[in-house]
Amino acid sequence: MAHPDPIAFEIAGIEIRWYGILIAAGMMLAVLISSKRAPSHGIKEEDVLDLALWMLPLGVIGARIYYVLFNLSFYDSLSEAVNIREGGLAIHGGLIFGILTVYFVCRYKHIRTLNMLDLIAPSVALAQSIGRWGNFFNGEAHGGPTDLPWAILVDGVRVHPTFLYESIWCLLLFIFLSWWDKNKRQAHGQTLALYGILYSVERFLVESLRTDSLMIGPFRQAQVISRCAIIAGIILYRYSSKHWPVKS
Repeated sequence: MAHPDPIAFEIAGIEIRWYGILIAAGMMLAVLISSKRAPSHGIKEEDVLDLALWMLPLGVIGARIYYVLFNLSFYDSLSEAVNIREGGLAIHGGLIFGILTVYFVCRYKHIRTLNMLDLIAPSVALAQSIGRWGNFFNGEAHGGPTDLPWAILVDGVRVHPTFLYESIWCLLLFIFLSWWDKNKRQAHGQTLALYGILYSVERFLVESLRTDSLMIGPFRQAQVISRCAIIAGIILYRYSSKHWPVKS
């Protein structure tokens, strides 16, 4: 199976790409679900919507900055560096900027930061699951050659659909975290910690199959970040369980 046309349609001569449509759809659905679940965390729906107005654009900016910083040699001008229409967003950059935005907005609104992060973590996984299909339409973020029956065709070569592996994992992660957050969460930060651990395990494994990894010297940066996130998630889970019970 070859990747389809990346252009969905045109408006007044402007090409609208599936990449942008899918990322926007994932973000909007994440905001809708988080806002509906907000009261169960003692958070107002409008607070989630206010957060989204800051977090979504800053998350995209962070994802682009992160990607460009690791690929500076690819860009000859500022206009090329800011053009995201053909892809080039790094999820780890988006997560870093997103978490920082949550922290500052929550401080301003006097909301417990970990509580908000627990609320939105499942929906972030869902947004990732949907957004990964943008890579399919762009023919990017794929793995190396394979003879597996579910391989996709890129430039005449059958390759691992690593976007699909991550999309399926993130969908399952969304389902699990939604259940956990509703039925099992006992402390502030637990759902966030599980997101960090479980997503990072998948990303570490799938990254080894990809052919377009961002690098830190001889190391794949996503695997370095994933190792750190797994350790941080374990520490956060254990510490929060002892010190930040939900009913405190």
